[in-house]
Parts: sequence; C-alpha cells; structure tokens
Amino acid sequence: MSQPPEKHERTHSLGIGKAIAVLTSGGDAQGMNAAVRAVVRVGIFTGAKVYFVHEGYQGLVDGGDNIQEATWERVSMMLQLGGTVIGSARCQDFRTREGRLKASRNLVKRGITNLCVIGGDGSLTGADTFRAEWSSLLVELVKTGGVTAEEAKNSSHLNIVGMVGSIDNDFCGTDMTIGTDSALHRIMEIVDAITTTAQSHQRTFVLEVMGRHCGYLALITALACGADWVFIPESPPEDDWEEHLCRRLIETRGRGSRLNIIIVAEGAINKQGQPITSEDIKNLVVKRLGYDTRVTILGHVQRGGTPSAFDRILGSRMGVEAVMALLEGTPDTPACVVSLSGNQAVRLPLMECVQVTKDVTTAMNERRFDDAVKLRGRSFQNNWNVYKLLAHVRPPSTKSGYNLAVMNVGAPASGMNAAVRAAVRIGLIHGHKMLAVHDGFDGLAHGQVEEIGWGGVGGWTGLGGSKLGTKRTLPKKYLEEISATISSFNIHGLIVIGGFEAFTGSLELVEGRGKYEELCIPVCVIPATVSNNVPGSDFSIGADTALNTITTTCDRIKQSAAGTKRRVFIIETMGGYCGYLATMAGLASGADAAYIYEDPFTIRDLQVNVEHLCEKMKTTVKRGLVLRNEKCNENYTTDFIFNLYSEEGKGIFESRKNVLGHMQQGGTPTPFDRNFGTKMGAKSVAWLTGKIKEYSRHGRIFANTADSACLLGMRRRSLVFQPLAELEEQTDFEHRLPKQQWWLKLRPILKILAKYKADLDTSEKAHLEHITHKGVPVEANI
Repeated sequence: MSQPPEKHERTHSLGIGKAIAVLTSGGDAQGMNAAVRAVVRVGIFTGAKVYFVHEGYQGLVDGGDNIQEATWERVSMMLQLGGTVIGSARCQDFRTREGRLKASRNLVKRGITNLCVIGGDGSLTGADTFRAEWSSLLVELVKTGGVTAEEAKNSSHLNIVGMVGSIDNDFCGTDMTIGTDSALHRIMEIVDAITTTAQSHQRTFVLEVMGRHCGYLALITALACGADWVFIPESPPEDDWEEHLCRRLIETRGRGSRLNIIIVAEGAINKQGQPITSEDIKNLVVKRLGYDTRVTILGHVQRGGTPSAFDRILGSRMGVEAVMALLEGTPDTPACVVSLSGNQAVRLPLMECVQVTKDVTTAMNERRFDDAVKLRGRSFQNNWNVYKLLAHVRPPSTKSGYNLAVMNVGAPASGMNAAVRAAVRIGLIHGHKMLAVHDGFDGLAHGQVEEIGWGGVGGWTGLGGSKLGTKRTLPKKYLEEISATISSFNIHGLIVIGGFEAFTGSLELVEGRGKYEELCIPVCVIPATVSNNVPGSDFSIGADTALNTITTTCDRIKQSAAGTKRRVFIIETMGGYCGYLATMAGLASGADAAYIYEDPFTIRDLQVNVEHLCEKMKTTVKRGLVLRNEKCNENYTTDFIFNLYSEEGKGIFESRKNVLGHMQQGGTPTPFDRNFGTKMGAKSVAWLTGKIKEYSRHGRIFANTADSACLLGMRRRSLVFQPLAELEEQTDFEHRLPKQQWWLKLRPILKILAKYKADLDTSEKAHLEHITHKGVPVEANI
C-alpha cells in the first residue's frame, strides 16, 4: 500500500503556480458534487489553487463572493448529496460579449487560466466560445484599463475542459453522462411501486419520463421493467401504431399478465413530427380497449435524490481526468470533454461532440430517423434492437427443433432473473423449446428440468435472487447423471448464469467431453456474482446492486458518525479474495482506506492509516470510514484492525465495526443489472443458435472444439465471447480471481481523494480521440 516517495513527485507538483476554477451550469444532475469534490481535491493534490464558481456562468460574470477559493474540508460530505452544492443557473448575461468581458476580468484578476465546466451541451458550447474569444477579450480589457498588461500577459491563454452532467444522456461521444444512472434509479423505484398497484387492479399505466430530444431514459426503463411499449423521439412508431399497440396489450393480457406498462419520453413524436402525449395514449387505450388506464408524469423527481454508486465513481473519475487534462493542456490543445467509453476514461474534442449531438436533432427534424438512432451511438442502437426483439417480434409458429436449457449456478446475484427472462424469450422468438434447470448442476444431475414458456418469466426483471434456484455444487462427480439428463431431455445448448462456480463447473463439463459424448453441446457462461471475480469480464451481473447496497449503508453510517464526531467505522464487505466491492465502495462513499488482498499491506501501512486518521480528527472532518474485504489478509482480520484502531486512537477517536454480510446479495436489481442481464441473456441465445447450426450434423449436435464453450463478457467497450480454455490461463484458481483486473488502476484515486500522496497511474492515460473515428460496428444481430 505504501508508495516510494519519489514516485508521486510528477503529479504532485504538476499544478504548482496554476489556478483552476470549477463551475456547474444548466440543469443539475446527481453526481455533479462528486465531480466538483474530485476536481478540488486532485487540484489541491497537484499543488494548484482551486476556486469554486457559485451559480454557474452567472457567478462567473458577477464575480465577487461568487468566486471563492476551495479547501480540502469544504468538499467533505458532498459525495452523497444530489444536485449541485455550488449552485447552477441559466445565464443570459454570459451569452453577450459584455457578460463574457466581465467574466474574463474576474478570472484574470485571480490568475485563473484553467476552467472546468460541468453541464450539458449548451454550457460546454458557451465555454468554447469563451475560449475562442479569450485573446480579443484580454486586448479589450487592457485597452479599457480593466486589467494591466502584466496581468493579461500572465493569463495569455485559457484552458477549458468539460464534463457532461445531464440526466438525459443526450451528449454524443460518451457512453454515460453524470446523473443518468441516478435518474434511472429514481424511475425504476417508481415503476416498481406502480407495478404492484397496477397488478392489484389490472390496470394499464402510461409513464412519462424526461427526454425532450433523447429517448435514452425511456428506452432503458422499458428494457429494465419489461414494458409493453416505448415511445422515443429518435425512432417514431409506424403509421399504424395505434392498431399494433392495442394488439400488443391484448396479447400481454392474453398470456396471463394483470397489467400493462407503456413508457413515453416527453419528446415522443410520430413519423410526421407531431407530438405523441401520455394523454393521447391513455385516451386511445380507454376508447379502443376499455382498460382502466392511468397516467403518471415523473417530472423533476428524476433529477432529485442521492446519486447512485456509479454516478459517484463516474463523477470522481471524470474529475481526476479533467484536472489532468487542464494541467497538461497547451495553447494548441483544443477544448476537450472527458467522458467514459466502456470502462475507460477518454478525452474527446468538445466541439466535435457538440456537433454530432446537434446532428441528431437535425436528423430528427429532417425525419431521417434511422440516422438519428445511428448517431446516438453503438450502445443506444444495441439497446433499441434488443427492445424491439423482446417487445415487437412474435414467436414463430414453426419451431426450430432445438432445445436450450438455462440454469443458475453459485450464489444468488440480483439481475440473474433478468438474464433468464431475456434468454427464454429470445429463445422462443428463435423458435426454440426453452428448458429451465432448477438448483444448478445439482438439479441438472437429478433431472430437475422443465419446459418454460413466455408467461413463465413474466415480471422477472425486477426480482432479486434466483427464481430458478441456485447451488454451489460442481458437476465433476455427477458427469454421468448430467449426461443422462442432457440425453433424456434432448438438450442441444446450455446457458450457465452464475459466478466463479459457473466458470469452473463449465470447464469441468468441457473436460468431461472426452468421456461423455452427450456433453459435446455448445455452452455459454454469463458471469453473475456480487464479487465480480469471473475472468473474461470487466463487470458481472449483480455487482452493481451489491455496490449500491454497500454505498447506501456507508452513507447512513457516515451520517451517524457526523452526529457523534470523532468516530471511525471499520466495515467488512464481501467478495472472497476479490477487492472490487471494497475498492469501488470506497470510491463511492469517500472511504479513508480500503484493505484488499490484491494490494498487500503491512503493519506499517496500518500504522500510517491510523496516524492519518489522528491528523484528520484535528480538522473539521471528525469521522473516518475504513473498508476491509473479507479475505484481504488471514491475520489482519476485521477484529484485529478494529482492536488496533481502538487502541491507537484512544483519546482521539472511537472505533466501531460493521460486517455487512448477506444483505449484499439481496435487494431488487439496479437498472444497470436489469439492463446488463437482459442484453447478456439475449446475446447468449443468438450465439448459441449460431453454434448449434454450425455443429449440427443429420439432426445431431457434436461440439467439441474450444470455441464451442465460451464466456460472454464485457471487455472495455463491447460484449465478447471468449473460449473457456483461453480464460483458464488468465485465472488464479486458488484465490478464485482473474490475474488481471482493470479496476486496480483506480486505487490511487481512492488514496489521493483521502489525502494520501500517491502516484496516478497514467500508463493508460486518456489521449484525445476523435469522435468520428470511434465508430465501432453494432453488435451482431441478436
């Protein structure tokens, strides 16, 4: 854990003599505070002066007390707050040259030449205009005596970096904008609540979500709750949509469902560009079908509440990257926006992104709707394709003749049910017979297999745990019985959804192929575990839900500590030997330390941490939070660390400990896990269908090559299938870990934000990419 002193000199002195101002502008978004906190703390860490600009561009124009120097303590306890603590305002003055002149004078007088703007495309465009005019503004200020020639010379160029804060996720070039995930959390909480009342009364609900020009929130909500229909501005429905919608609602009820959910983006339009409102849809359903129909308009609820774990980590990572981009900037560097692509931080030219974002609106205005969907990016297209399949395609009357089995293995993880639902329904759409295996490999060995239909998985997306039942049993001892089950149920392909046991168990099935011919069928593993320790995937289904559970608990614990003061909490998280949950929860909850197996620590490190907390208690922030992964060290147990902190902190602080336990495996899945599970389930069936056809000979399947048993994982920017045999070499089986883990690169950020001297790992430093070159082909047909 300790760093050699010379290693961090580079980043630690990068900002000396420089000043950075940070402002939030336009509509607020949850996670903006995390970004502001990171900019302030990393700025101070590099030796720069950092200033808050209150009330957005208005504060920049008005100056005075609106621009204040920030301190380390002033951003404490900001992480879990929604909205923006430094305020945001729509500003007309900044749109005028006169207003920008005042703003430039306020910056020059304070020696600020680096500006970090957190907002939507309008705010970022304003920043770019400001930068383009900077030289001429300085000339004018010197001429009128607003600033001296010396001051102008010292501030000869302005660096600008943007971060996109917008709940709509309407900015092209970034996979997720700050606030989108939290807005989805708010929406899903309401959808889940409405579902129970709708079922009681057999009602149809029309839910209107935000998104005047962008249907992202509506689309993901529809995928995550299994809605019957969604209306988005980028892809209006066909001209006869009224008949199609009514037929769809009747079919859903005919399959035994007691409710219908229709999601509408506020900017929904028809092919002629005329609005389709919630009331229009309600009146249609009541008039044609006579269903009891209600409208709920979510409104500003979506902007409110505490940020999700994802948005806090996103805001923090973007804040760090923004400071680095500013301090490394030169007069020739174009204004850039820092964003996320897959799980990588990237820098993109600001105006290229703004242009593509405007191109979407132009395409929609010109009725080029296919272009609008393409311009939204790969992720949006894939989500739209999966939605269309699940909601609009009917299972064919002719069957394929193939039987696909789905099972859960290992410990339960929220989102497993969403993956099973998608797999079953996409399988039926392909014409397959779908079989549900209960209780994992144990159930497969003992013939606990039954056919499952469309209605059998209805309403599963929002359910936690595992509806099929799951066990940790491995198949090695039962290969003969499993072969017999595969033979008697004539199973042609197998989808295994689970954690490390799903991976090792599937490897055992592959090893058994030499002895049992029945095992020569295509196998697809979908990683689903709270630990996120399956090789071949950056994320596992269920990890996001567990992370949010831990983060929420840490918030409550910090709140209690803020009341009693001088208290340090030691919290034990799950994860086996994998430190993913402890590290990410540390980032999301603002922990002082996170002890994990992958980052070995000594008694000297523990001593440094205790001394650090003793120093912290002398400031205004009189509380501490320490996370410990359950297997980080066999001797330095949670009790040992608690006793050590209690003894060493005597008279300075008190210690408390919490073991979070199995609450981390429970709860309703987050929007990310529902959507991720749905996409993985759909993609796995498409792949299996192709493999079954490839290995089919005279009505029999014989698959014994390495690439007929794969794991479907999220790698950087896309979902990829990797042979289990290849992944075997990348795995530490003793500790049930992948040998390479991407998130370890985020640990220095955790340390820096907790006021330790650490070196930022810039080996994968985000270089400026061009959005036009980022086009990656849309994932193969599902």
